[in-house]
Amino acid sequence: MKVQFQDRPWDLHVCAGYTLVVASTLIILNVGNFTAILLVVFVPGYALVAALFPSDKGLDWVERSALSICLSIAIVPLLGIFMNLTSGGIRFLSMLSAISFFTLVMVLMAYWRRASLDPQDRLAASFELRLPNWEQGTIVDKILTTSIVVGIIVAVGIFAYGIITPRPAESFTEFYVLCSDGTSDPSCYPTRLNVSQPATVIIGVVSHEPITTNYTVRVDLVGVRVVQNMTCACNQTLELNRTAQAWFNITLGHDKNWSLRYTFSISRIGLWKVQFFLFANEDFRTAYREIQFVTIT
Repeated sequence: MKVQFQDRPWDLHVCAGYTLVVASTLIILNVGNFTAILLVVFVPGYALVAALFPSDKGLDWVERSALSICLSIAIVPLLGIFMNLTSGGIRFLSMLSAISFFTLVMVLMAYWRRASLDPQDRLAASFELRLPNWEQGTIVDKILTTSIVVGIIVAVGIFAYGIITPRPAESFTEFYVLCSDGTSDPSCYPTRLNVSQPATVIIGVVSHEPITTNYTVRVDLVGVRVVQNMTCACNQTLELNRTAQAWFNITLGHDKNWSLRYTFSISRIGLWKVQFFLFANEDFRTAYREIQFVTIT
């Protein structure tokens, strides 16, 4: 089969089609894959070169291909700098949109410039695709051909498996302590209290674990004293006593949350650390999350 173009810009059709298909696939999957390599290192530059040099003169195909790669490598960072100045920022979707938009605009410009030329002056290419003569091939040729075909089939299978197989959701747990009015500014924590004065905070847990998880929240009140260490000429905080003020056992499924308005008071004068620990699945050796603030009474 002989493939050629000059009257019709099939190369521009391929660039536009590839850009649209790959961009749509990446948006649906919301993650990059190896099919997008050409969208970064070749296609934008090729579209720009096609717009700058629409005729069959001036550049041969080796020069055109090399210039396409170099320009693509230069264009993508420049688009990133531009996107960083916008509200979209340098994010996956914004960069994908910028690269796709630039490529399609250059394709349209190249199509317009090429259409304005006489057909015999337009960019042209011609190559022939044909199956090798299996009977006339040597044993080495047959082995190499078979290996290439098997490799292509395996690569296509791996690619299809990567697309079809769902990716495991990211698993983590949110643990937070808010002020009594629901704000998250640590400066509004009750850091100065009178003796026995009640103070209220909001404790919250949000589970993004894939399975139902058992949590334990523990609240500790720790009396501390700041002393000067003469060896290092620095202040050190010594723990004088520790009391577990409260325990809360929670069971949460995926994307479920729990919150509680917790009120505490301190009955003695001193410097205190109020610590909130989150433990998962009854493993009390190490806290899964920890939040604390210092209060003076």
